[in-house]
Amino acid sequence: MSKVWFITGCSTGFGRELAKEVLGSGYKAAVASRNTDDVKDIVADYPETAIPVKLDVTKPEEIKAAIEQITQKFGSIDVLVNNAGIGYFGAIEESEEDEIRRMFEINFFGLANVTKAVLPIMRKQRSGHILNIASIGGLVGFPAVGFYNATKFAVDGFSEALSKETAPLGIKVTVIAPSGFRTDWAGRSANNSKIVIDDYKETAETNKNNIRGYSGKQPGDPVRAAKAMVAVVESANPPLRLLLGEAALKGARNKLEQLKKDFDTWAETSAGADFPKDEQ
Repeated sequence: MSKVWFITGCSTGFGRELAKEVLGSGYKAAVASRNTDDVKDIVADYPETAIPVKLDVTKPEEIKAAIEQITQKFGSIDVLVNNAGIGYFGAIEESEEDEIRRMFEINFFGLANVTKAVLPIMRKQRSGHILNIASIGGLVGFPAVGFYNATKFAVDGFSEALSKETAPLGIKVTVIAPSGFRTDWAGRSANNSKIVIDDYKETAETNKNNIRGYSGKQPGDPVRAAKAMVAVVESANPPLRLLLGEAALKGARNKLEQLKKDFDTWAETSAGADFPKDEQ
């Protein structure tokens, strides 16, 4: 039986390319977007195996309706890809609360709520695979995107805990952590803070301008990323975390070195915070 994929945020970027790759590989797919007109061309090419799904992940009623539509059409959900997300640029002090909360609602709470709604189906099946699209920014913090980092760090921690809860139930979890890819993330999908503080010019402002200026020129290929995600789902032993892009691999390895240095340097202090062994 062909697996049924449920992919959020399919209007552009990873979601769009993944939907095309999944359908082209012979799977069935629920292709979700806030506006189904954005995905009708994808669905039109696969009328028997694809359905358009209207979904704003911040709206519980749309999550419920989407899952009902998918299960009525296909009978199951075997792979959930939580891809819907946005960016936001601003130093921590510059960042506006309404923009921060909006981003958390989409990037984290929306992802969490879609996951919670799909889990009963996967539990009943005793099988499934959840791919949560995070970022290298979910492992490494960068100036100008601190609150974006926070949403993706949250996704990473959520996913790791989820993987330990669902492994005995036959449900796999993978966090996808890309670096720079040619999607809309650094373009129209990310707002700038309206507040500018000159003291952050050399850090946040510089990094924001570098990322914005690199939009459309990133080395990451969304088509190759989509193929990698399908390969993960098809693997008998998928990873908990999959880095995508050479910069992601380099950044994660540097982070490991920094962690080890701090842990080793302060190991005595860390261990010394416990009660003495004879008092435990």
